[in-house]
Amino acid sequence: MPASPEDTADDPSSSAGPSPDTATPSPPSNSDLAGPGQFIADQRKPHADSIRLIDSTSNEANHIDADAKLQRCQEILEYRFKTPSLLLSALTHASGAANRLASNERLEFLGDAVLGLTVCRWLFEDYPEYTEGDLTKIKSAVVSRRACGRTACKLGLDECLIVGRGVTRNRSYPRSLVSDVFESVIAALYLDGGADVVCDRLKLWLADEVKLAVDTQGSGNHKSVLQQYAQRELSATPVYRLIRESGPDHRKAFLIGAVIGEQEFPPAWGNNKKDAEQRAAANALATLHEQPIPHSSEEQEPAST
Repeated sequence: MPASPEDTADDPSSSAGPSPDTATPSPPSNSDLAGPGQFIADQRKPHADSIRLIDSTSNEANHIDADAKLQRCQEILEYRFKTPSLLLSALTHASGAANRLASNERLEFLGDAVLGLTVCRWLFEDYPEYTEGDLTKIKSAVVSRRACGRTACKLGLDECLIVGRGVTRNRSYPRSLVSDVFESVIAALYLDGGADVVCDRLKLWLADEVKLAVDTQGSGNHKSVLQQYAQRELSATPVYRLIRESGPDHRKAFLIGAVIGEQEFPPAWGNNKKDAEQRAAANALATLHEQPIPHSSEEQEPAST
């Protein structure tokens, strides 16, 4: 799946080991300060109930932390693994693994396919009125790195990551780690429990993402959805501005953009004003929800819908 700019950050590199003990008490380490559900590993005060980021090269009893994270993750998933080593691999970033084959990279590869297939079947069965093009756009939004990372954080999977010293000693770590672990955990669930276990959980976890994608990427009544959203969240009502017309009288195309308050959204072409307004509303919804816009303003004459 294509990565967003924020996901293309380089993996943190390993840093030097800890300084020798001195007579002055040393401050709490980053691993002591890292609280659950955070990307920043350099918080200013410890969280009493936090499960620490594991430093794979330290002399601590790492298995204690690993066991705690495995237990926490199974509680989040509401599933008890028959083969716990699968979940351990799914949670282990390459920086915290003895070698790359012991990390979650292979499981991430499988999980990406399982996630895509599960969501495709879900959309195919639940939205029979949608075209292949609509289903493709909805699916792409639901399985995007942004959506996977957002869902993983809502679940609390970021509490369970097992990473190395290069990560725990840096100020922060890339958000892509969390979206990657979401996919690797899906693969672990699939291998340990089967397709039904994965499907049941994804339908629960991704329900909001699917609804959002259907509202912003599908062929529903985008104007109605945008009006409800704008009035509820922005205390304003959308208006639609005609920007340009193109073509002969018998085959005109209209470029229209949505405006909410002082904010103008990417316009869209339509074969008539009603169609153009629906497309403009879809672009506005996508922009408001930080999704890719579904309709380009560069099209001279849009395809019929």
